[in-house]
Amino acid sequence: DRHVKQTDIRNELLQSHLDNGENSVGTHISVDHLGATLEGDIVEVKVAVINIDGRTVSFEAEVKDTLEVVGRGKHNRFIVDINKTFERLNAKHEKLFGK
Repeated sequence: DRHVKQTDIRNELLQSHLDNGENSVGTHISVDHLGATLEGDIVEVKVAVINIDGRTVSFEAEVKDTLEVVGRGKHNRFIVDINKTFERLNAKHEKLFGK
């Protein structure tokens, strides 16, 4: 799935700049599909960090085939502490399912 691959690429780019024990989670994504690309054509994906606000990082992406822009998107990720995230998830699991 192309969308998943784009998300993975953004997460990998961001991950290389995080401290040990940190990760990021997606908080928003919007995609505009502007045109079709022919099978066999070359597609270029450009991703740029457009804003960093505290622990929120915002990306914009543009997808272009040989002839035209065929897609644009925005994606926000939030930097989290892995241990704190698992603590919250475990507490939520216990509330829902018990110990």
